[in-house]
Amino acid sequence: MDFLKDLPHLHDTESGNFFLIAGPCVVENEEVVFEVARRVKEITGRLGIPYIFKASYRKANRTRLDSFTGLGDEHALAILEKVGRELALPVLTDIHHPEEAALAAAHVDVLQIPAFLSRQTDLLLAAGRTGLPVNIKKGQFMAPAAMAHAAAKVASTGNTRICLTERGTMFGYHDLIVDMRAIPEMQGTGFPVVVDITHSLQQPNQPSGVTGGRPELIVTLGRAAIAAGADGIFLETHPNPAEALSDGANMLPLHQLEELLKSLVRIRRALQ
Repeated sequence: MDFLKDLPHLHDTESGNFFLIAGPCVVENEEVVFEVARRVKEITGRLGIPYIFKASYRKANRTRLDSFTGLGDEHALAILEKVGRELALPVLTDIHHPEEAALAAAHVDVLQIPAFLSRQTDLLLAAGRTGLPVNIKKGQFMAPAAMAHAAAKVASTGNTRICLTERGTMFGYHDLIVDMRAIPEMQGTGFPVVVDITHSLQQPNQPSGVTGGRPELIVTLGRAAIAAGADGIFLETHPNPAEALSDGANMLPLHQLEELLKSLVRIRRALQ
């Protein structure tokens, strides 16, 4: 799988397992980042799941002006680089503007294009030109087939290390729905497809300005995604979601992760 090829320190990808992109929503502090990364690495190592750590170094798409957006770019990127180096993990982070691509690429292994920005040509081209793998999240407003055009923008730079992520489609003003038909449709591009099983359960645009969520459905959505043939799973997890500084309403508590992954591995093996 070209997306995973040559990523440093990645577990063996010949096991036939799905791969996992997981971590806290944002770099809150070094302690939370390392606690999550160590625990997820330990679990995925035992289960033979290729693992990419994720955390946003900056949140540029918060609803309210007073929402937490980050510790500062250089500080947060330094923490991400440290976790990758000390724990021997590939690391993913989001970028929001073309000029961020080279900045982030100096510290991490994978760049991610947020769903709201999945049609931004300059951003996609800048990410592609870094040569790093690029994970493009499908916009909540986009049909699965339209993601072929987003992928083509990155591929036009000569970089075909691309992954596409389903993260739900707007269903009215305050909800999202996942159409599992999107998985084979986007796989038709030739690129691996991931299902984001936490953001897909958001309840956005709440009058309070704080996004809600349905975390009790994370297990259900994860099982459905693997059964439908997803190549990878994306999720956000935190030791205490109630205290998370971003997206706490739809995160998986860290202590629940192992049982979820065990069940997903069983489903994957049953399909082989």
